[in-house]
Amino acid sequence: MLDQAAMALLLTLLAGLSTLLGTFIILFVKDKNEKIITFSLAFAAGVMISISFTDLWPQAQEAMIQHLGRGWGIITSLAFLVLGILLAAALDRLVPHQEFDPETQEKPHQDLFRVGFVSMLAMALHNFPEGIATFMAGVHDLSMGISLSIAIAFHNIPEGISVAMPIYYSTGSKKKAFLATFWSGIAEPLGALVAFLLLRPFINDLVLGASFALVAGIMLYISLEELLPSSRQYGQNRLALIATFVGICIMPLSHLF
Repeated sequence: MLDQAAMALLLTLLAGLSTLLGTFIILFVKDKNEKIITFSLAFAAGVMISISFTDLWPQAQEAMIQHLGRGWGIITSLAFLVLGILLAAALDRLVPHQEFDPETQEKPHQDLFRVGFVSMLAMALHNFPEGIATFMAGVHDLSMGISLSIAIAFHNIPEGISVAMPIYYSTGSKKKAFLATFWSGIAEPLGALVAFLLLRPFINDLVLGASFALVAGIMLYISLEELLPSSRQYGQNRLALIATFVGICIMPLSHLF
C-alpha cells in the first residue's frame, strides 16, 4: 500500500509540474504587445469557463447525485457553485479596484499583476482538490491513476499559459511568471500529500464533489468579472472573443490524451 501511495504521489507531482510547460510561451515573446495581452487574458477566461463546465461541475454533480439522489444532488451541487461565486465576490470586495475616471479616460481592470495573481489562486484552488482526487484514484487503482494524471498533465499546460502571461506582462520578469505558475501547479501534489497524511479517513466523493463545485463557482466569477473585462480594455474585442472560444474549446480536446 505504501509503494502504491508513493507512486500515486509521484503521479500527482508530475501532473502538477506539467503546468510549467505553459510558461515556455514567454520565452518567445519580448515586447509588451496589447494583442498578445488581450489574447492571453481572454484565453485564460475561456480555459477557466471550460474547466468549470466540462470538468469540475460534471464531477461535482455526479458525486452529489450518487450520494443524495438526482433531485437533491443537482440542488446541492448548484448551491455549492453559487457559494463559490459569492465567496469570490466577497474576497474581490476586499481587493482595491481602479475605478473609471471620466477626465483621464482611465479604465478599470488595468492591473495585470492583480489579474494574474487572482488567476494563480484560482488555478491553485482547482489543482488542490484535483490532486486529492488523482491520489485517491491512484491508490485505489494505479492504472486509473496513471490515465488520470496524463489527462490532467495535458490540460494543465494551457492553465500554465493563463497564469504566466499576465504575470510576465505586468512585471516583465520571466522568473516571477515561472514562480507564479509553479505555485499554481504545486498545489496538485500538495493536495495529494495532505490527502495521504491527514485526510484519507474523511475524503469521499461527496466532499470532493462539494470542493469541485465550490472551485467552479470561484473560477466562473474570476473569468466573468476579472479576465474578460481586462481582455477588452485594449479595444481588441473581436480578438478577445476568438481567444475566449479557443480557451473554451482547447480544454475538452485535452481529454483525448
